[in-house]
Amino acid sequence: MGFRRKVKRELVGTSEYPSNQIFTVSNFITALRLVLTFVFLYLFVTDVNRYVCLVIYAVAASTDWLDGTIARMTHTVSWLGKMMDPIVDRALLFTGVLGLVVRHELPIWICIVIIARDVYLAIGNSIVHRYHKRPIDVVYTGKAATALLMTGFSFMLLGLPQVHGIGVLGETSAFFPGLDTQQVPLGIFLVYLGVVFSLLTAVIYTVKGYRAGKHAIEHPEEEDEDFLNPEIVEGDDVS
Repeated sequence: MGFRRKVKRELVGTSEYPSNQIFTVSNFITALRLVLTFVFLYLFVTDVNRYVCLVIYAVAASTDWLDGTIARMTHTVSWLGKMMDPIVDRALLFTGVLGLVVRHELPIWICIVIIARDVYLAIGNSIVHRYHKRPIDVVYTGKAATALLMTGFSFMLLGLPQVHGIGVLGETSAFFPGLDTQQVPLGIFLVYLGVVFSLLTAVIYTVKGYRAGKHAIEHPEEEDEDFLNPEIVEGDDVS
């Protein structure tokens, strides 16, 4: 049977001690981002004005920074928000990828790599969660990957600026646009870099997950802690 960790009231709502709140401004922004992703996808694949779609996508992408900043500034970091944020981020990425693939503007292998990476992490997370109950914190390379991919997709959605490929794969390469000599949107290079960071993040999560699971197996008593519902205290003594 678990025991409750004592946490000072002023620490509740921070990144280390998220609250159980649901109705917060940051959670509302996160939910709004999810709605905007599907609005964007529908408009983009139905060939509505490209620039309107880009604005919707850019607004949705910008809220990824906004909701986290507001949550930290107002001490309203919550478990729901920590769980929703990466899920909504992936949904935003998937809609950008899917829209570009459907319109034949992005190689399908990029879509496969991103989806396969997330499926791998989801399976790994479910395995680690059997032993280590506390969610593993988001790593900065993951945030960098998301930022690079979203920026790259935004440039590709815009279709500008157009640049000449670097030509390392000859005159034409259908699977690796930009590495041939054809003109491509600049965003494809940011997408390539984002894919690299995504794969690097998968490696980091694998290492962190292995270490967390190993530690939980070796110290099962620490996993009894009820970190979701800490005992809030007013004094300075915290155990």
